[in-house]
Amino acid sequence: MSNLNPNKESRLPDPTMISIPPPSQFHSPSPANSFPMTPKSPFIARVMTPLASPMKKAMANMQGYLEFTKLNPHDEWLPITESRNGNAFYAAFHTLSSGIGVQALVLPLAFTALGWVWGIMSLSVVFVWQMYTLWLLIQLHESSSGTRYSRYLWLSMAAFGEKLGKLMTLLPTIYLSSGTCITLIMIGGATMKLLFNTIVGYTWEENNETPLSMIEWYLVFTCSAVVLTQLPNLNSIAGVSLIGAIASVSYCTVIWVVSVVEGRPAGVSYDQKPEEVSEVARVCDVLNALGIVAFAFRGHNLVLEIQGTMPSNPKQPSRIPMWKGVKYSYLIIAMCLFPLAIGGYWAYGNLMPTTGGLLNALYKYHGKSTSRTILGLTSILVIINSLTSFQIYAMPVFDNLELRYVTKMNGPCPWWVRAGSRVFFGALAFFVAVALPFLPSLAGLIGGIALPVTLAYPCFMWIVIKKPNKFTNMWWLNWILGCLGMILSILLVFGAIWTIVTRGIEVHFFNPK
Repeated sequence: MSNLNPNKESRLPDPTMISIPPPSQFHSPSPANSFPMTPKSPFIARVMTPLASPMKKAMANMQGYLEFTKLNPHDEWLPITESRNGNAFYAAFHTLSSGIGVQALVLPLAFTALGWVWGIMSLSVVFVWQMYTLWLLIQLHESSSGTRYSRYLWLSMAAFGEKLGKLMTLLPTIYLSSGTCITLIMIGGATMKLLFNTIVGYTWEENNETPLSMIEWYLVFTCSAVVLTQLPNLNSIAGVSLIGAIASVSYCTVIWVVSVVEGRPAGVSYDQKPEEVSEVARVCDVLNALGIVAFAFRGHNLVLEIQGTMPSNPKQPSRIPMWKGVKYSYLIIAMCLFPLAIGGYWAYGNLMPTTGGLLNALYKYHGKSTSRTILGLTSILVIINSLTSFQIYAMPVFDNLELRYVTKMNGPCPWWVRAGSRVFFGALAFFVAVALPFLPSLAGLIGGIALPVTLAYPCFMWIVIKKPNKFTNMWWLNWILGCLGMILSILLVFGAIWTIVTRGIEVHFFNPK
């Protein structure tokens, strides 16, 4: 069970005001100080020491076990840690649902700037890199004193200090949770409209001729998502995540298979044409492509939360089933993303749409030749995955909203407060989606800011918390990967800003298209 400080009153602070004590305060008193010293008499020493040592060790282990499982009452009232009966299967369902999203559909667009060789190499390197940082986070979830860091922000503050941890982590994690939910409303609403057009038989060019406007489609999706948000806690949506995982694997497979089977449209090319753009613009295109590849593997801001739903004790720590679930789920993710990127680039090459990714390409180039049933099924699967992903990405937001009530009232949220807070968040996300429909155009910029959450911060956390010996393999590996992650983040932000300044973005408030 979670325990912020076993030696003090169990009270869970607001993460925006949390003060992480120094590492020494997390550790229980030394077992040696809890028992009398061995008598100095030679006779007593010869007789008692063989008996006292095993007893002392057993008592110390028992003390550690009790601290490891000591309950923080506030954790029982929050949606992430309210239920701790999770297992490796639940972890796999949540990881798959959050790990494969519509962001994967734009992976072939990265290959248009990187080409075949560099595209495949970049995808492979980033996949291995983020698997390693996932392993680091899973190992760091539990401290030696039994404290469990069930939120990414808390682990960051424990590693870097209260102020610096907030400064480094608060904005990226808010974007990865709230920003993803807003984007899912846009994608889900647009796909609902696309599904309607497919059912009634409209062509691609007649997409705008629907009884409902785009804002109304956004509202339909938001209302559906808000209904699902009434499930109480992270463990309770395990079945929802399973459905979302099946949907995501299915639509990724259907899209790349149909694209390859239907064949390449006329005019497809894989040649890079440096004479058409300046060198600076080409460098920015490469940086944006790397950002697309890196952002395809998201979900690090949720791994600690997912692990927080599992029981843990010294003999069976939560990191064992958690790593098992993550390992197998990312094997499935790799089996989806690599064929999706390679097959999609082979099918469309330089004709890949800059928005919408493979789903738009499928409708644009094969909408008339492909069965309407397949097109409709693909859209339904995308909508299902968007609805289920909304639940798991919104859960940290719900947890933070309820934390404020729990901290102030020192009691669990009534059902009407919980339901009202979730309806409020859904309404706020809908408002932002309608007011700022150009927000996905800034994804490269904000994605560059959020990149360290995935590739850099876990490496620095390991160095600060685990304190590996200097110049050992782990010390060098984490310093190198952490620094490379920060450099890559800075380059991505620079590339995104340069692209916005030189090419501009279409800004239209309260006018989603």
